[in-house]
Amino acid sequence: MTKSRDRETEAERNARHNAKMKTLQAARSRMMETKTVERGLVIVHTGPGKGKTTAALGMACRMIGHGMKVSIIQFIKGAMETGEAAVFAAFPDLVELRPMGEGFTWDTQDRARDIEKARAAWEAAKARILDPEWKMVILDELNIVLRYEYLPLDEVLETLRAKPADTHVVVTGRNARPELIEIADLVTEMTQVKHPFRSGVKAQAGVEF
Repeated sequence: MTKSRDRETEAERNARHNAKMKTLQAARSRMMETKTVERGLVIVHTGPGKGKTTAALGMACRMIGHGMKVSIIQFIKGAMETGEAAVFAAFPDLVELRPMGEGFTWDTQDRARDIEKARAAWEAAKARILDPEWKMVILDELNIVLRYEYLPLDEVLETLRAKPADTHVVVTGRNARPELIEIADLVTEMTQVKHPFRSGVKAQAGVEF
């Protein structure tokens, strides 16, 4: 009869745990041996939860740490003092942060102007994507622009398909278009469980900006 786990000694529990971890380690090593491809990815951060841009900016920090150039084009956010802007300013040879929007559509209330700003941001982004010098291009809130049809989706997809083989492109924003999800290599959907805004807490330095 198998000895009940609640009657195991600490030494027996440790031995069982170690044996399980060795089995998992061997299985993972076999799996990792099959992962040999290295190439630029199309990455999408979407969903209603907080953290889409934050996760993208985290990858920008990793790029800086590896000495690789990253361009961050912000389609909705306008110029404002943020913690990330202060940090990135210390690495002018490796990162550019370009806020090219004027706020959300309910703030601007000018569709023609929103389309004009989206086009300008996209032309800047497209130039960076197709320039092999830039190893990562972050298209912050592009999903919102595509949702409101401020840019032709087909044009964006065509550019993503034509990017240099080792360039990573990260797209953020809610409501990612199915066609974008289809061509992406990595898609993460942020799910909101709780948010302090619902309790009357405003956006705060170091958390939201």
